[in-house]
Amino acid sequence: MTASTTTSAPSRADEVRFLGLPTWIRAGRDLTNGRFSLIEQVIPPGFESPWHLHRSEDESFYVLEGEMLVILEGSRCLLQAGDFAFGPRGIPHGFRIEGDKPARILLMTTGSDFADFITEASTPSDAPPAAPDMVQLMAAAERRNIAILGPIPR
Repeated sequence: MTASTTTSAPSRADEVRFLGLPTWIRAGRDLTNGRFSLIEQVIPPGFESPWHLHRSEDESFYVLEGEMLVILEGSRCLLQAGDFAFGPRGIPHGFRIEGDKPARILLMTTGSDFADFITEASTPSDAPPAAPDMVQLMAAAERRNIAILGPIPR
């Protein structure tokens, strides 16, 4: 067996707005050859992701600052700074930012479909705020093997 290594320059991610949130793709398809993605976001308290699932990759969550409730098909786990959660592919999930302060989180996937989706669905950081076009957002998600299922179940 031969090992293949790839070296690259450090990632200097530009800020974009994904669902209106400051977002940086720290590692994506170009840097990892499509095998991994690392996304950083700063999210205000009360924000909820859509209920969704990834068909092609696992997703992990790591909280740098703040609190995040991760909901995985019936289980709920409150993460604080330094905490990690794992969401296997094919399992519906979502999250909500808890507390009264923004959270800074890292989202990691075992592929680059999610990073590609963010790239396609984002706007420049200096663009005026606007509500996302849900039809276009859902179509972009489907192209990247992500199903948006609706709001998080209560």
